[in-house]
Amino acid sequence: MKQTLLLLAFCCLFLQTFAQTKVKGVIKDQNGKPIAGATIKEKGTNRATSSDGQGAFEIDINTENRNLLILAIGYQTLELPAAQAGADITLTPANSDLEEVIVVGFGTSIKKDLTGNIARIKGEDIEGMPVANLTSTLQGRAAGVQVEANSGKVGEAVKVRVRGSGSLSASNSPLYVVDGIPIADEGISSNALTDINFNDIESFEILKDASAAAIYGSRAANGVVLITTKKGKSGKTKFNFNSQYGKNSATGHRKFLNAAQYVELIREAAINSDHIDGIDPLAPGQYENSWLEFVEGRLDRYSGWSDWRSLETDTDWESLAFNKDAQTKTMDLNASGGNENTRFYASGSYTDQDGILINNNFKRYSARLNLDHNISERLKIGLNLGLSKTNVNRVAEDNAFTTPLQLVAMAPITPTHDLDGNLYNTPTTSYYNGLLEINEVARGTESFRNLGNAFLDYNIIDHLKFRTEFGVDIQNQTMNYWASPLSEAGTGINGFAESEWFKAINYNTNNYFTYSNIFADKHAFDATLGMSYQEYNDEYILVQGQDFPARQLRKLDSAGEITGGSTTANRYNYLSYFARANYKFNERYLLSVSGRFDGSSKFGTENRYGFFPAVSGGWILSEEGFWKDNATVNFFKIRGSWGLTGNADGFGNFAHLGLYEGSKYNNGSALVTSQLANTALKWEKSNQVDIGIDFALFESRLSGELDYYVRNTNDLIYNVPVPGTSGFATQTVNVGSMQNKGVELVLNSTNINNSNFKWTSSFNIAYNKNKITKLDGNNDLIPGNDGRFLNSLIVGESIGVFYGPEYAGVDPENGDALFYREDRTTTNSMSEAGNFIVGDPNPDFIGGLTNTFTFKGFDLSFLLQGVFGNQIINGAGAFMSSSMDWFDNQTIDQLRRWQNPGDITDMPQVRFNYGNSSNASSRHVENGDYLRLKNITFGYKLPASALERLHISNARIFLSGVNLLTFTKYSGWDPEVNADYRSTNRNQGADFYSAPQIKTWTVGLNIGF
Repeated sequence: MKQTLLLLAFCCLFLQTFAQTKVKGVIKDQNGKPIAGATIKEKGTNRATSSDGQGAFEIDINTENRNLLILAIGYQTLELPAAQAGADITLTPANSDLEEVIVVGFGTSIKKDLTGNIARIKGEDIEGMPVANLTSTLQGRAAGVQVEANSGKVGEAVKVRVRGSGSLSASNSPLYVVDGIPIADEGISSNALTDINFNDIESFEILKDASAAAIYGSRAANGVVLITTKKGKSGKTKFNFNSQYGKNSATGHRKFLNAAQYVELIREAAINSDHIDGIDPLAPGQYENSWLEFVEGRLDRYSGWSDWRSLETDTDWESLAFNKDAQTKTMDLNASGGNENTRFYASGSYTDQDGILINNNFKRYSARLNLDHNISERLKIGLNLGLSKTNVNRVAEDNAFTTPLQLVAMAPITPTHDLDGNLYNTPTTSYYNGLLEINEVARGTESFRNLGNAFLDYNIIDHLKFRTEFGVDIQNQTMNYWASPLSEAGTGINGFAESEWFKAINYNTNNYFTYSNIFADKHAFDATLGMSYQEYNDEYILVQGQDFPARQLRKLDSAGEITGGSTTANRYNYLSYFARANYKFNERYLLSVSGRFDGSSKFGTENRYGFFPAVSGGWILSEEGFWKDNATVNFFKIRGSWGLTGNADGFGNFAHLGLYEGSKYNNGSALVTSQLANTALKWEKSNQVDIGIDFALFESRLSGELDYYVRNTNDLIYNVPVPGTSGFATQTVNVGSMQNKGVELVLNSTNINNSNFKWTSSFNIAYNKNKITKLDGNNDLIPGNDGRFLNSLIVGESIGVFYGPEYAGVDPENGDALFYREDRTTTNSMSEAGNFIVGDPNPDFIGGLTNTFTFKGFDLSFLLQGVFGNQIINGAGAFMSSSMDWFDNQTIDQLRRWQNPGDITDMPQVRFNYGNSSNASSRHVENGDYLRLKNITFGYKLPASALERLHISNARIFLSGVNLLTFTKYSGWDPEVNADYRSTNRNQGADFYSAPQIKTWTVGLNIGF
């Protein structure tokens, strides 16, 4: 009997094995291109496999009566009978942006499965924007991401803040990762992203909350920006040529006194100062009679050969600061294609952009080659390589008399040239004549950058992959400065020259395993485990010289005397281990956990390593049975996250060490201490909680996100004063804490969608409140150390609030400027004035609205971008709007000055050299709100019939504008401003002769063949 049963069991097993069916097929998209990495499952079992690089798969199933499930990121899940699985299986792209593939740290994910907050901006959304720095293209496009150019100078830095500022003195900028490489932003010109051609960008992913960013651990406290460049696709090689040409101008101008107004006010100011009771304004040796005689004598000098009394000259110095022929020219050619085994993307581009200021120009030459090759079904290798050369003709920083916009201080009665046509110089002009910089000064920076990443992907077994990457970021920068004997820097020393050299090598390697599988049709699991190592080295050299025999000889080799020089070197490294696991049950319950263990050479031996964990979860309610019949809400997900991230950049590489430097003593060499050690220095750590919902309504015609977050940053790094008996002034320590709390809303809608006309909109707005919650010890106030700008650190207030005297208007009886005392009574004495919080440079709200229209071959899109709830301090107002305190020309608003008793006005009586409210106060603090038409593009695509005759695949002509209209109450040149020479975490929101943003109109052509 037992033998019979065994025989029957054996036969059943044999028949079952014999009945198994082998199914083969190829997974392709709608264009016939293979889809690699798709999961093919036998429904109801654990049998599964993946498609290879050619989209091919092979799977054994129990019987042909079973169904297959085919899943691939970015495509709709397909279920079909195994018997119908033929040679080719076509997948349909996901109908909703919820199915789009999002790049996350060390991997990808479908948007609807995200439990963290990641903002995605597609490269196609920013194509054709004529800007030098690609981060400028992000402005207004992502909720909670503030993008602000310091000024309209080309080739200069752009400030990016993700969910507010989180540090007092360490970096507040996000970590930028290009194709897996964390890029460095060091050097003479610390603006790395100007080296990248934005037409090469496939997408930006901005990791905002800690759950999304914690995989980058110690450097992710300020968010992470993942930049993915374009890759090739198999198929016919395609070429695309893009070209643009346009004109640049300033977004705003200011009105200054003309010659008649200037003469009237300065004489009036001198007379007023002569009649102030009890004041003897003239020191011995000066004019004995009056301030009026002194002023008129100077006017004689400043007008030169011209007669100021007859107003013979009326120079508009502001107009001379701007380049009236500023242009933008760009050209870009790229090619992509390949076959099933080898794919490539190659490009070359040229950008030439004139700044709106004289002597300011930016040029970039760049090339890129992205290549990937399937060695076998399991092994793929690839290379992403970007090369660039950037040249920038720079102008001086905003606080220098040599910077173009300080020309506005010149008296309008002063001619620009003498009778022989030569440029005037001091003492003829009231200040240094910045027009001399055009021909007498050269200030140029040249940068070469190699940004490359090689990788290898190996499918070890089904569902388990290994990837190794090695990236390198090489920078070589030079700056050459030459000033002739006629210039400010070269006067009296027969010319001056300076050369700077900077080179940096940044190595990075990532090695990680990825496992991904679906069990029993309900349990989707993926995990990542890996390590990362980064090492950075740089070297800087400076040499200065003077006394040149001829103005044509400008290199230091021709200098008669080498007057100065220095060299420095820097190094740091990171060693990291990271892990992440994602789990999805039944298409509705989501869980993600991650952790990163980082070690950094930047911290003391007591705190060299840090651990940065994160956890997040989500619930897709719209997948529940009770929600299935909801015809209005098609998708609804609740998610929440918590995570810990760190900050390790921006405060130096050796702040924890006791340092020595070389010196001289008694005509010999010596060592002296230069820095006090702090072996306990540790990471700034940000603890962030995020709660959000994602939704789609009305057949996904309206979708969006709503998030609330709280980010608390502790152990802030700051230089604090130490007792002088220590031999040092400051020490870098961990002090205090800061909080950012906010709400973000994103709405995307398809308003109209028919065969001929489509209208889509995207809106985002974010509120953020920054607050310092603790400073060093019991200290609640660190006042600003710059008398013109008042940026201070105060517990309970935002970083860098304006703190100082509050202007109370004008005394109608005598024209005195008034200020508030602490008890809110008024005084005309600045020394009696109290200190108050008079403004905040941090905006309450930032937002953007994009609308896109297509009608047959026409397309129109525009972006409105706004910043609200912040203030700007016009630091130059203490000179250009100072009640005629000195010889600087004044803004036109000074004409409404107080003149007679009983006058009601906000402008004090003009008084020469008297300081009637020329000191820093809230008088020059203004509303910084603005709404800007950031970009508008109108294009036309040639119809298919015309393309066929021209033997090309596509052609589009377009007209594009940037920064066309600005709506603001700010009286300065532009409300998007941050004086460059003093821009720090704390010192923000200041305008000091800073250039307005660039307004650009371009016409472009795009041809594909």
